[in-house]
Order: sequence, then structure tokens, then C-alpha cells
Amino acid sequence: MSIQEVSGTPGKLDRYLNLINGQRVSAVDGEWLESVDPAVGRPWAEIPLSDEEDVDAAVAAAKRAFSGPWSQLPAAGRGALLRRLAELVTENAERLALIETRDNGRILSETKNADIPGIVQMLHYYAGAADKLHGETVEIGPNSFNYVRHKPLGVAGLILPWNAPLAVMTGKTGAALAAGCTVVVKPPEAASCSILAYADLFAEAGFPDGVVNVVAGLGQVVGDAIAGHPDIARISLTGSTATARAITRRSADAIKPLDFELGGKSANIVFADADLDAAAIGATTASIYTGGAGQVCIAGSRVLVQRSIHDAFVEKMIAASRDIRLGNPLDEMTQMGPIAYDRQFEKVCSYLDIAKKEGAECVMGGRTGAAVIGEDSPFREGYWIEPTLYTKVENSMRIAREEIFGPVACVIPFDDDEEAIAIANDSDYGLACGVWTNQLKRAHRIADGVAVGAVWINAYRRMHWAVPFGGVKDSGYGRGGGMEGIYGYTYSKGVWVDLA
Repeated sequence: MSIQEVSGTPGKLDRYLNLINGQRVSAVDGEWLESVDPAVGRPWAEIPLSDEEDVDAAVAAAKRAFSGPWSQLPAAGRGALLRRLAELVTENAERLALIETRDNGRILSETKNADIPGIVQMLHYYAGAADKLHGETVEIGPNSFNYVRHKPLGVAGLILPWNAPLAVMTGKTGAALAAGCTVVVKPPEAASCSILAYADLFAEAGFPDGVVNVVAGLGQVVGDAIAGHPDIARISLTGSTATARAITRRSADAIKPLDFELGGKSANIVFADADLDAAAIGATTASIYTGGAGQVCIAGSRVLVQRSIHDAFVEKMIAASRDIRLGNPLDEMTQMGPIAYDRQFEKVCSYLDIAKKEGAECVMGGRTGAAVIGEDSPFREGYWIEPTLYTKVENSMRIAREEIFGPVACVIPFDDDEEAIAIANDSDYGLACGVWTNQLKRAHRIADGVAVGAVWINAYRRMHWAVPFGGVKDSGYGRGGGMEGIYGYTYSKGVWVDLA
């Protein structure tokens, strides 16, 4: 399949619209923002360049829907709508996957064969959970009847990332709708098109007008307006630590709960007793040299290797990575795509220079742009960085401490369990960790000792919507996934009845 086959007419930009109060609309002032195909480095679509007025309209619609038709719908009715939405996603699976791949460069084999089936199952999970937000009775004494109910907070503001917007929107929106909230969604300006296309399906599924609203635009405008809006009861962000700090400041005058799933500098710890062949795959193609070019918050960008196997394991990592196929993201044989947009490409490239200045040794990769994809390739102007691996890295170096968010990993040696835990925890982040060992006691000891929100033992990058997920420290707070994620969109109401 060629790049041009996704859109209607070669050379003509596709156009996507906001969803506000059940209507597909452009921005109030009629301005548009170009969306760039990162595989070729050229615009392919336009999205609304919305502003505060558009956000106000969306929030007003969501507020009316929350106190109106949505509040009158039984919980089982919310579940039925989510199941209908799942059916529509299945019917539109290929179109949604193609749009997302075109927009952010994440390979089609992941968006089509992994994300979309996961989204469908996720919607069924939230549909089933909608009527299971049970309250409880509390025994106080013979003259008192006490019970607790879980009530929806109101309008939720959902701010999405550009690396996997469809999946993240489903997780946030599914939880919020199951809880009885209405939503205003801010898609990422670097990858809004799939979310705006997804918005069509909510209207088609029969959600009342205003329950789901999607407003595209710049983060410093639309995101800022959502964060500070007095009628938004909760903010949920998946994004950068810097964005979370900005939202915290902006929302300070309007007291509301915040949920942040942020960046990471996750350690993938490999012990000498591990299955080293499996660990080599877990530390490379399953962790950081992904279909999305390492642009995942849980990427195992710090590979901690026991010193006695350091050199041999580095060779295994190289062997597991050297044949990764880069190319057309729409070709299902491609294994890794481009960086999602120009500024992120420049950022990742800058870390290659930083690594060199810090004295790290590049033992694999390091090339960018046309040097990776070929001077004669139709993708030569895309944002390409090949899988890159550094050794001779100390944990104090910037490439070991700062989130690069690209296909760049560094290897750090350690001697024993205590040092592995110390290095893993010596980070501003605390999102995830991998542990590779065949010693059961060691596995549980490391899992208990690392200060992160998710630990994989002899595996990496396993996610499921039924399992709460989130981080600590600069990786954020709050949890998405599972019933815990749904309850985050509610507040508890205690009721006391005097029986005397």
C-alpha cells in the first residue's frame, strides 16, 4: 500500500473537524493547522486551530449533557452505548488504524493488529463495568443506617499524547463515561486526525449530544483553557512532566483532582542467571526499538546489566536489533517507523550529540534522516532515527537521566542486587521496570525494591486495561485502568440515616 492511498486525492490535504454538542464543526474563527506525515515530512491533513471560545462551547455542552440526558440514563444504558461504540470501531478498524499511522508514523502492524483489537476489548470492559460501581453499607450502630455511594464528578477534561492517541483516548473516555461523567477531549496537535475521526463514531453510536466533545488545537491554547476552566471537574493527562507542571499551575485557582501519567526513564535489569536470549529481545525490540520508534513512556531506556555478562549481553542486544526493518509505516512488514514530528526528531537528534560529548560509546546505530532510509527513498525527508545503543554510560549522564523518547538505549553495568535497585531508583522518574532473572526470591525482592508503578518479571511492555497503571515521582500520580481508574472519575458520598 502506498502512502497516498490513505487520503482521497494526492496533493490535497484531508480535513478533520471538531465534535461539539453532537455537531462536526470547524474552529469558531475558521483557522486550520496542518498535520504532517512524519514518514515523508510533508503535510497531509488539516485540523481545526481552536481557541478558548471553542473550549467554552464544548464545556457548556458537556455540562448541559451531564445534568440532562446523561444523568437520566441508567448505568446499563451507558454500558450499551459503549458496546455499540465497540461494534463501530470494529467496522471502522482499518480506516482508524490507517489514519493514526499516517498521522504519527506508528507502524500499521501495531495500530491495526494490536491497538484496534485492544480498543474494542477495552470498550467492552468499561461497558461491563458501568453498572458495577457498587456502593457499600457501613455498620455504625443499631440506631444508624449508613451507606456510601459513588457519584460522577461532572465534566472531565482529557488531554491526550501523540504516541498512541486512539488507545489512550479509549482508556480515559471509557472510564469517564462508565463512571457517568461527560468529557471534553483535547487531542495532540501533532496527531489529532485519528481522534477526530474516532469522534464520528461516538455520535453514530447514539451518545447524547454533548456527552463527548473533541476540540483540536495547540496545547498552550486549548489545553490551557481546559486546565483552567471552572466547569471542568477533573483533568486527566497523559503527556510530559513539563505539561503536567503547567496544568498544575493553570488549574490552581479552580480546585479539581488531577491525574497525570507522565514520562519515564525505566530500568530493564538483566541478571547473569536470566534467559539471556529472551532478555535481549525484551531489552530491545519488545522495549525500546518498537514500532513507534521508542516513543513510549514505558520504554526500557536504561538497560542495567550485571557486570559479569555485560559484553556478551551487549552483543546479544545488537544481534537482536541489527535487522529491524525501517520503512513505509503502512507496509505491514515494516518493524519500526519514524519519529512522530519535527520538534521531537530534533530533540532526539540532540541527545545523540549529548551522548558523544558525555563520552558514551555508540555501539549500534546513531544515523538519522536519509542516511537511515536511503537517499533515493521516497521517505528520505521523513523523521528517521535508527535503533541506537550506547555503552560506557554512567547513571549521572544526561542520556541516562533525561527522557529522550526515541529509539535510544544506554547500557549501565551493576554488580549485585542492591546496586541494581539503587541505580534503578536513582532517577527523577518512577514509571516501570523490567527484571530478568530465574531466581524467584531475587525477582520478588527487586520488584519490591524498585520505586515504580509497574514491574515486569521476565517480560516487558505488557499492558492490560483491567490492571491499574501509573507512576510515582516525576512519572505522575493517579491511575488509569481497572476499577481504580473508573473510581477516579467519581467522589464518595456518605449518607447517615437515624433509626432511633
